[in-house]
Amino acid sequence: MADEIDTAIVDHVCSITLNRPAKRNALTTAMIGDLRAAAERAAADPSVRVIVVRGAGASFCAGLDLAELGAQRAAGAVETHGLEHALEILERCPRPTLAAVHGDAIAGGCELALHCDLRIAADTARFAMPLARIGLAVPVTLTWKLVEVIGAPATRELLFTGEPVGAEAALALGLVNRVVAAADLDGAVTALARQIAHNAPLAIRAMKAFVQRAADERRSWQRDDLETLARRVRESSDIREGLAAQRERRAPLFKGE
Repeated sequence: MADEIDTAIVDHVCSITLNRPAKRNALTTAMIGDLRAAAERAAADPSVRVIVVRGAGASFCAGLDLAELGAQRAAGAVETHGLEHALEILERCPRPTLAAVHGDAIAGGCELALHCDLRIAADTARFAMPLARIGLAVPVTLTWKLVEVIGAPATRELLFTGEPVGAEAALALGLVNRVVAAADLDGAVTALARQIAHNAPLAIRAMKAFVQRAADERRSWQRDDLETLARRVRESSDIREGLAAQRERRAPLFKGE
């Protein structure tokens, strides 16, 4: 079986590719661990100056694997800490990171793109955070990441409705940096990655650290009560019902408990 996280280094650019196209690159626990390890290796490799994250096939990433989520809820509660940790590793990587987004970037896939420094989207890309439709809440720190990138009003609409946002709307929100024709995505990403890679690496690393420090204030905010609320959602009967409705292709009947 092919690796579900592929890596390659060319001209100081490390490409990390989600390689589970038959499942729209939905992230399993094993893939999340491999993604974290790939980011850590790239961060430690002195030959790497830029990291590009992309997806194989028709989608960027459909988020967490629903079958695994269902099994986790049956065992007690949905678990998202592995993804949160992997995204923090990616965000804090000293190398600049770039997401090449085509097709769907849903839930955890949208957050994966958000935790890269820059995002280039194909004009066919769609972003969505439809977790409320299955009875799940976006983790606290991942919600704060959305607020950091697109602001509180846009975050509320994205989370409360679960409606997808197209590439041009995502550009207007500041969710992506650039939109290009789908046929031009690979070339545009390669050109930008090489442009950054050919700049002074020590200066780039320093400036990334400066920007990251400015964004770090939210991590010191008190959130114990919010984590308690998040745990209640992960253990709720609503998430069990939402996942069952997804499997059975029907509308869920949520009770708020």
